[in-house]
Parts: sequence; structure tokens; C-alpha cells
Amino acid sequence: MNFPENIGPRIRVIRQQRVILAADLAELYGVSVRRLNEQIRRNLERFPADFAFQLTDEEWISLKSQIATSKGRGGVRKLPWAFTEHGAIQAANVLNSPQAIQVGLAVVRAFVALRSAHANYVELEDCVRRLAEKVDGHDTDLAAIVAAIRQLASSSTPRKRRKIGFG
Repeated sequence: MNFPENIGPRIRVIRQQRVILAADLAELYGVSVRRLNEQIRRNLERFPADFAFQLTDEEWISLKSQIATSKGRGGVRKLPWAFTEHGAIQAANVLNSPQAIQVGLAVVRAFVALRSAHANYVELEDCVRRLAEKVDGHDTDLAAIVAAIRQLASSSTPRKRRKIGFG
């Protein structure tokens, strides 16, 4: 499994926070969702609301409509947990397996890469906005210059040329 490529698409935005769902995190860490949830319940003090939270019914319904979910047997009996960057690394700590620790570091790197990409996007967006503001009036200015040149060209009548020299 090549971790960075597999992690980025699993990060979603819920409640204006970038999070990874428990099912995705469990798969990456090589444990069952049940085991991950069990460790979360046993260590709730390590997961404050800004590290992890359970989705509401509305959030889960909305999310299910956006992603492909199994319609077969089984499925989610309890609302899933969502983990922020800090919650994902904390989950690796409570699972305490070599794979969880390595993947936890990769998850943090994926969150950092997304944050960096977002910052670059915001900077580019600001640059484009400033450029648009700068050139906004150029079309009307150029049209006025062209009209003035045409007016000068059409209003000037050809003058009679004086002959140069003797004659």
C-alpha cells in the first residue's frame, strides 16, 4: 500500500474541519473498525471534540449520499467517528502497533500536504483577484483611445501640399 496516495482522497471536510472517518482510518491502520472504536471508548479523554467527534444522523446521511456505500448485509449500526489530524495520530498512539504508528505519520503528512495545497490555492486566487482588479478598466480605456484616434484621423482634411523647390 502506498500511503500518501491512499490517504489524501479519504480526507473529507465535515463541520469545516478536515477529517478522516473511522472506517478509513481502521483500514489504513490494519485493524477492524470495531477494535478502533473500542480503543476510542476506552481512551475518550485522549479524544476531545477538536480531535474526534461522532457524526450526526444528518451528517451521516449527507455523507452516504456522496460516497458509494454497501447496500448489502451489515453496514453501520452506530454513527461513525471522524478524526482530525490530531485525532488520527492519537488513534495511532492508542492502537500502539508499528503499522499504526507508521501510517499515523503518513496521515499527518497528508493533512499537512492538503493544508499547504489549500494555502497555495488561496494565494493564487488572491493574485488572480488583484490582477482582475488592475485590468478591469483597461477595455474601456483602450476603446476610448481607439475612438479618439479614429476621430483625429477622420476629422483631419487632407491639406494642399506646397511644392518644394523652384518651379
